[in-house]
Amino acid sequence: MQNTEFITKSSAFDMPRKLLFIVNPNAGKKIWEEIITIIRKEFPENIAYQIVIWKDKHHFEEITALLKTEGYTDAIAVGGDGTVNQVAQAIVNTNIALGIVPVGSGNGLARSLGLSMKINEVIKQIAKGKTEVIDCGTVNNRFFFCTSGIGFDAHIGNLFASSKKRGLQSYVNITVRELLRYRAKNYTLTFNNQTIQRKAFLITVANAGQYGNNFYIAPQANLQDGKFHVAILKPFNVISVFGILTKILRRKAHLSRNIETYVTDKITITRNNKDSIHFDGEPAFEEKEVVFEIKPQALKVIVGGKFQVQTR
Repeated sequence: MQNTEFITKSSAFDMPRKLLFIVNPNAGKKIWEEIITIIRKEFPENIAYQIVIWKDKHHFEEITALLKTEGYTDAIAVGGDGTVNQVAQAIVNTNIALGIVPVGSGNGLARSLGLSMKINEVIKQIAKGKTEVIDCGTVNNRFFFCTSGIGFDAHIGNLFASSKKRGLQSYVNITVRELLRYRAKNYTLTFNNQTIQRKAFLITVANAGQYGNNFYIAPQANLQDGKFHVAILKPFNVISVFGILTKILRRKAHLSRNIETYVTDKITITRNNKDSIHFDGEPAFEEKEVVFEIKPQALKVIVGGKFQVQTR
């Protein structure tokens, strides 16, 4: 990998763990240089690691090959949800553990794993190396780890991806602007040996309970139960918006009369036309038929002390 540039610290490469920090310099608030400084200062001397700056799409192919051939035990994504999704896809169904230094807008998976949003604290959690194995989802064969969906949230994800401004404030501004413009659409859902018709503002297929920023669209979802929680937000009026948001923020979305929830390990959703989807907030454009499938126990992850283990 002659074109891969490393920032390296620690000569203890005879230790059991070997970490690769994968830094996306375009993620979040672009504080990657500060994060590298913190890693080099705070990370234990007795754990082997390297830091690589992810330059572009082609460079990531080099990084993926490196992960699988150089004996790394941990791949640490330093970035937002898109960075996390990309790194996680590279190590699904391997024994390499995913770690996250969250610097994005939502940080949905990091929050769901009980990881700290403070850089110094999450570095300590990564060094501790407590691991669990979680389920993953696929949407038309694309991996996702937190949530995927169609409708309004996919529409917002598409607009946010093309926006010049990043961060939570930009996301909120786009959401508020589009809230009164967007119209519910008709969908056919097939799951659990049944087919139903629904007109929906959005449909979220949740592996974890939240989108990010502690917005819990499916608070009963669990990363280790082998199931999706499918949340259908029905058409609503302006007066209902505050109540819906309050339920989501209080982790009570499943109790809202505007939200219908089902549990399944596979669901096919058919719409009238090709349209947007999102996977972990990343936008894509897909055919009319969209298939979601759970992949049980497919990803090893580093978790925080507050992560609640699901008993099967």
